[in-house]
Order: sequence, then structure tokens, then C-alpha cells
Amino acid sequence: MSIPLSRPDLPPLDALVPMLKDIWESGVVSNGGPYHQRFEQALRDQLQARHVNLFTNATLGLIAVLKALGLQGGEVVTTPYTFVATANALRWAGLTPVFADIDPHTLNLDPAAARAAIGPRTVALLPVHAYGNPCNHEGLAGLAGQYGLKLVYDAAPCFGVRVGGRSVLAQGDASVASFHATKVFNTFEGAAVVCADARVSERLARLRNHGLDPRVAVEEPGLNAKMSEFNAALGLLQLERVAQAIECRREIDRRYRQALSGIPGIECLALPAGVELNHAYFPIFVGTGYPLGRDALYQRLQDHGVDARRYFHPLVCDLPAYRCGSVRQDGLVAARRRAAEVICLPIHPALTRAQQDFVIELIAHPHGTPAVRAEVAS
Repeated sequence: MSIPLSRPDLPPLDALVPMLKDIWESGVVSNGGPYHQRFEQALRDQLQARHVNLFTNATLGLIAVLKALGLQGGEVVTTPYTFVATANALRWAGLTPVFADIDPHTLNLDPAAARAAIGPRTVALLPVHAYGNPCNHEGLAGLAGQYGLKLVYDAAPCFGVRVGGRSVLAQGDASVASFHATKVFNTFEGAAVVCADARVSERLARLRNHGLDPRVAVEEPGLNAKMSEFNAALGLLQLERVAQAIECRREIDRRYRQALSGIPGIECLALPAGVELNHAYFPIFVGTGYPLGRDALYQRLQDHGVDARRYFHPLVCDLPAYRCGSVRQDGLVAARRRAAEVICLPIHPALTRAQQDFVIELIAHPHGTPAVRAEVAS
């Protein structure tokens, strides 16, 4: 594709080479080495968090934290409007996802719908900050407290997002952030679990290392989910660059909004008040006032070399692996409507102004021939 949806923002290779030499000379490449320890501490400082546990990816981090919180069996109320990894983690942790509807304006789990989905076997809530847009934490935390449920956030795209000046990762019993290559902050692969409970953090440290405790005993089955020294070293470099990357994304977001806001039938996701976003994604919603249907516009973008995506379509509950009688799927009116309308447009620091103008032109003039080919804009 000529214009990718996302492209990893990477530090200069020359900055990484001395770290690689250090790793080569030490022979320590994994198992909680010095770069791993430095990166964890740097994240604690950056996030103002008591406990941060690094993982090799966010899926394993989610599985581990569900175990570390003592959730065994039972149901977890979550959103169908997410990447499948959210539900996959629940299944691998031995839990059953129960899908509740979303708020059509924020695209996040609706507390009222979540309340209706709570049953006698419910043990936790697992909301997702869709596109990095923060959930209604007050409503969800109140619900969790009322019913005695754990509250775990899938905060995969949320690094750098702040509410009231504080990282959104500090919310709930735990939050899991992804450092995958497609994320605003990436270490190629990686993740962090943020929590406030020292006992949960200690258990996470064991679970990511086969269940081993300091005495080399295995008290419970664990995972091999440790972050490597290479990924941790890269993370330290990325911390120096993430603010600049977010500022670049903010400007791309601003230009999209300015250009698309007046087009009938095209809706941009509203910017929440009092929130510092990281602008991880730029979703638009194609309504009845637009000359093309969502899928026709999506195909137009693809045909002209723009790798837009229909995130999140289909809903997780409509995937073959999750079509089962034990998972309630009714009442997902808002989620189904938004899934049928959404297209995520390219947004990343490497996106040029010419490329963005080309994407905008394809949307603004749905029946016209673009003045500039995508190959020229790239």
C-alpha cells in the first residue's frame, strides 16, 4: 500500500547501537536484566505509578493480570467493539466474556449496559479505552464497587493519555498498555501492566516467569512472558521521543477535523473535554448523508492505495470463535451501528501533508478523480 494506516515511529539507529553493544558484551539478553529494570523504573516515573510490570505483549499481560487478581471461572462484562485480543485473553484465563453495548458517542463500554449484563457469575469488568479515548471511569468504578467486581482496563492504545493531568493507566485495579509496533509508543513488541497493589505486582512478576519465585520454586503455573533486553533498551529511547510523536499526531488530527467537519454524512469522533489524548487513531463514521456507503468509501480508499481500516468491524461477538450460546449478544444496538459506519484513516508521524491531502480529497470528492496519485503523494 502507498499510504499505510500506521507506521512505527523509531529512534535513529545510531542511538540504539551503543545499547546493543552493551547487551552483546554483557551477555544478558533477557530474564530481568539491567535494561529491563531501568525501563520499568523509567515507566514508574513517567506514569507516576507505584507498580509497573513489563511483558512481552499486551495479550499475555492481560491474561496474567486476570490470574494475578484471583479471577477463576465466571463471567467478565466487556465490550464487543474492540480487537479480538481482549476476548481472547479472557478465554485463555478461563473466563467467559459477556458483551455489553457501548456509548455511541465515546464508543466505550456503557455503564448502564454493563449493569444490565451483570449476573450471578460475573467477577469483573473489562472495559476498553476505544482508540485511546478514556472510558467513563467514574461510572464503571462505581458499578464495580457496588457489585464487588474487579475493574481491569484494556488500555492497549493509551500510553500518553491523561485525564485531569494523570495517566489513564492509573485507573482501575489494573491497566494493560500495549507497546506493539502499531502503537503511539512502541518497542516493536511489548506491554506494561500498571497496578496499585504490591501483592498483585509481585504475583505478576512470578507469572511472567513460569511461576518461579525467588527460591526457584513454582507455586503455580506461569507464562514465559518476559520482555527482552533489546525491547527494554528500545523503550528507553522511545520515551525520549513520544511527546514529539504525539504532537505530530495532534496536528494531523487537527487537519483532518478541519477538512472533514463540513462534509455531510461524515462524522469525526468528538474530542473529550479535559483529556490529553495521544491521537492513536483517527476514526470517521459514514452516515446516510454521504453519497457513498461505508464499504464503498472504504473500497475507494483501498483502490487508490490508502490502507484505511474498518476498526472494529465485525464486532468480536460476531466472529466465529465467539458465536456461542453462553455469551449474550443481544442489545448491541450502538456497537453494531458504529461498526457498520467506521473507517480509521492513516495517522502516524511519517504521514506527509501531501499524503493527508490525498486522503482528504478522496473523501471530500467521492465521485471525482484524484488530482494527485497516491504513489506521487507517498
